[in-house]
Amino acid sequence: MAAKIRKGDKVVVLAGKDKGKTGSVLSVIPTETRALVQGLNLVRRHTKQSAAQDAGIYTKEAPIHLSNLALTDASGKPTRVGFKIQDDGKKVRVAKSTGDVIDG
Repeated sequence: MAAKIRKGDKVVVLAGKDKGKTGSVLSVIPTETRALVQGLNLVRRHTKQSAAQDAGIYTKEAPIHLSNLALTDASGKPTRVGFKIQDDGKKVRVAKSTGDVIDG
């Protein structure tokens, strides 16, 4: 299935502790249907000292399920995503709310 949310997209969180917040996608994990969003769903990890890093409590982003994310349209509101084949044969993503082409 084609990816509706990709790295670099601006998304809004629909559910969870960060509901309503927006951020950009850092990476998508298709096998787990999850994505990392910059600055959202932050968790604190206690880490032991190793050769690579010091011990301490670090804050980092945790993955969010793709069903809890929605792409933002040009106005910044959440929208669903559809696909459309253009005249030149290229498949592009389209915002369902406005009909605007998202990429391409």
